[in-house]
Amino acid sequence: MSPLLQRFTPVGLAELQERASLQTRVDRKYLLPADEVDALLAALRDDVRVLDIEGERRFRYESVYFDTPGLDCYLAAAHRRRRRFKVRTRTYVDAAQCWFEVKTRGPRGTTVKSRVPHGLDERWVPSLAFTAETLDTPAGALPDLAPTLVSAYDRATLHVPGDDGRDSRATVDTRLRWTDAATGRIRDLAGLAVVETKTGATPSDVDRLLWRRGHRPVRLSKYGTGMAALDPHLPATPWRRVLDRHLGAGR
Repeated sequence: MSPLLQRFTPVGLAELQERASLQTRVDRKYLLPADEVDALLAALRDDVRVLDIEGERRFRYESVYFDTPGLDCYLAAAHRRRRRFKVRTRTYVDAAQCWFEVKTRGPRGTTVKSRVPHGLDERWVPSLAFTAETLDTPAGALPDLAPTLVSAYDRATLHVPGDDGRDSRATVDTRLRWTDAATGRIRDLAGLAVVETKTGATPSDVDRLLWRRGHRPVRLSKYGTGMAALDPHLPATPWRRVLDRHLGAGR
């Protein structure tokens, strides 16, 4: 991760969550060559801050995604069904903390994320009770859920003040690796960084900076794109451009 992260004033996790938690938000994702990250960070405003925990500004993440035997969650996303959801555990590796998360679709394309603390040793086991509660579905009506994909990456998180008082976040992910939970097969997103902006309805300064530099949002789902990269037989229309341009080999 870039040493230019050191130029930003630190922000603690509690303040970041208070000012820019954005559990309901608009996500925009960009793929940049990893060697362009320094130029992006250097061009950001001086009032941008970086998440700092005990002097560390780069953190390792691991997500375990769950799906039904028929891959209902994946197929709902691949076919762009309005009523769809995603289930995963997210582990903050350096802090040895784990959360269980359910993502659903809100109005106007927003993402709604609900989460609860989860046992670190249970990160390969879904919380069916919380899933049922979040989806407002009887627990007995839920289909079986099992691990299907693991994604691991390094992340830096930026707090982006808004001129209108609506702060946002941006994340920079590098060294992204997907692992098939059943077979152990691995695919790497080599040489690329994933930049995500997490805002309200209004794009952030980071979005506008990326646009000026010729970058446009892409359809990239760490779950959907990873599954399709590992299994070329899966339908993958939403992520076809990314797959063909950046992961064509092996598909």
